[in-house]
Amino acid sequence: AHTSSMKIPMKVLRRFGIPLVTVLSAAGVFLAGLYIGYENRSPILRAAGVTNKESGVSDEADFAPFWKAWQIISEKFPGAEKVTDQERVYGAIDGLVGSLKDPYSVFFDPQENKEFNEEIAGEFFGIGVEIGKKDNILTVIAPIKGTPAYRAGLLAGDKIIKVGKTFTADLTIDEAIALIRGESGTTVDLTIVREGFKEPKVYTVAREKIIMPTVDTERREKEKVFIIHLYNFSAQSPTLFAKALQEFARSGDTRLVLDLRNNPGGYLEASVSMANWFLPEGKVVVKEIGKDPSDVTYHRSKGPGVFAGKIKMAILVNGGSASASEILAGALTEQGVATLIGEKSFGKGSVQELIKLTKDTSLKLTIAKWYTPNGVSISDQGLMPSMVVSQVKDDANVDEQLEAAVKFVAGK
Repeated sequence: AHTSSMKIPMKVLRRFGIPLVTVLSAAGVFLAGLYIGYENRSPILRAAGVTNKESGVSDEADFAPFWKAWQIISEKFPGAEKVTDQERVYGAIDGLVGSLKDPYSVFFDPQENKEFNEEIAGEFFGIGVEIGKKDNILTVIAPIKGTPAYRAGLLAGDKIIKVGKTFTADLTIDEAIALIRGESGTTVDLTIVREGFKEPKVYTVAREKIIMPTVDTERREKEKVFIIHLYNFSAQSPTLFAKALQEFARSGDTRLVLDLRNNPGGYLEASVSMANWFLPEGKVVVKEIGKDPSDVTYHRSKGPGVFAGKIKMAILVNGGSASASEILAGALTEQGVATLIGEKSFGKGSVQELIKLTKDTSLKLTIAKWYTPNGVSISDQGLMPSMVVSQVKDDANVDEQLEAAVKFVAGK
């Protein structure tokens, strides 16, 4: 991979907040709270020339401008006859979802739906970076260890303002992912804005088959401290995490550091399963609140809390810790099990449901948000460590945050 500097139009610099004197891929979508639902419902539209399978739109909605625009396009737009009525309906649904201004809600037309289902079902090729929207800007949540993005030097918090020649300001997350991913052996150019950069830089990153790492362990013999590095919350993560805890128990140590830095999350169930090792039965891990504030679901520990009250524990987070990472970290710190160290987490705490609209289209819609046991909105606030330690970015050989966590649990 290589980088180069480039000039960006002034209006784009203002859009991304760059000082004027001088910001899946991996699986891509956050899987924490991704429910797969199948509600066979058809688009709700009514007008002459369009088959309506279902009604129910509020009488207060004025569809006259919509159908007037439909008619004008049919009469005046060159090539309008090449766009089918069904394609226009798909475009309308896409615009309807866009009106929510939620980067995690998206409509999948037949081709996009096919690609999405293939993605969540099997292997994928990309650069190995989780992305999301932060302040409505496409942002690197975390480069995945050992992947092309990691080797190229992409960092959590990097703002992606262009993918190839396409500006990202108006792209959904899924559209950006589609541009970033590609065949193994090809490359993609990402224009990056980063704190400390005087101007954007272009990173050329190779694509390859992405293999997700899960767990690494290490032991500091001198301090008698055991360290678990957890990289994601996949379906296999709870099993591998349990093996790491068994290794910790065999070591005889009672001081544990759980490193969740640059862990973009994964399945809700995985985070709850891991919390079970540290919390007694019945303790709240996370609260899920839907559209109605009274619609609250409590996800609780099932125990047995093997390590509850028996160890001294620190959890490391940073701007690349998101979703399920924030759920686990929030639960264990607020329930008094661990101390949070590092930098403020990303702040991604929403639940998406995949709803089948027709046999070949679907809607991925945000249906709820996550809150910590004490009621902190993960999406709105993220997690702020009680012990803030910044990483020294110009010295890759010194992990200031990890060293601070080791010293803390060791009582130094």
